[in-house]
Amino acid sequence: MAMARARLALRSFRSGWAIFVESRIGLLSLATIVLFALMAISHPILMVTVWDAEVYDPVTGYAFDRFEHPSPPNWKHPLGTDPLGRDVLSQLLSSTRSEFVLGITAALVTVGIATTVGAVAAYYGGLVDALFMRLADLIIALPGISLLIVLSALFKLNLFYLALIIGLLGGFGGTAIILKSQALSIRVKPYIEAARVAGGGHFHIIFVHIIPNLLPLSLLYMMFTVTGAIFAEAVLSFLGLLDLRMSWGIMIHTANTGGYLLGGTRYWWLIVPASASITFLCSAFYLVGRALDEVVNPRLRRHHG
Repeated sequence: MAMARARLALRSFRSGWAIFVESRIGLLSLATIVLFALMAISHPILMVTVWDAEVYDPVTGYAFDRFEHPSPPNWKHPLGTDPLGRDVLSQLLSSTRSEFVLGITAALVTVGIATTVGAVAAYYGGLVDALFMRLADLIIALPGISLLIVLSALFKLNLFYLALIIGLLGGFGGTAIILKSQALSIRVKPYIEAARVAGGGHFHIIFVHIIPNLLPLSLLYMMFTVTGAIFAEAVLSFLGLLDLRMSWGIMIHTANTGGYLLGGTRYWWLIVPASASITFLCSAFYLVGRALDEVVNPRLRRHHG
């Protein structure tokens, strides 16, 4: 039985991949995500093998070979230094790892909660469904960034707590409604009734039959959650509301604090690397999600010969 399911999953993956690779934008976006992942991996390797921590540490480093900071790009500091004399490239690479941790953690929390809530609400219906859906409506009605700003003022938010809050808001919010609507169509399938007749309990039907069939759609919304989490972190860090060592938002915040944000192109290296990274990584996850939408949603598929 397990081998048959594994073969079926592999066949489904190959079919989905064949559809996904037809999307050039999807492939380009996936390559962009891989590039950022390599950037995240490269930072600790460079700190151990090439860079001196006294100079290249993203938070406490200082470029002693330069007397004026921020200094423009040069061969020792390819992206220059910030107003505090810290290497911008080191900050950029270090922040990439934080963004991946934040985005993926928030996405996993969102998908885990939303998939379970959607399946349970669709299966039981009635009061359980009404309770979860009214909670989702309430969360959707709340302005997300404004709520995070208020929470950051009340509590000391670090990367993990921010990911957890974003995951909870997404998991009990709009994603749960979408997955519940998909679960409703799965609940009426013949194999669900067959499992019930065969003596399958509620737990067995929900977690063995309904949730696995929701996972493709869950993966799609996981991509969209990563985009939202990275954007939220950038906004909160720019406002100085997060307890983080370094992030792309903090890099822009540092430039703004020093009065360089509105200085035009003269100090471009203080603004462009971080802001471009936020734009490209958020766009990449979003566009991969759009390409996956074509895999998950048969109505969007192109004709296959």
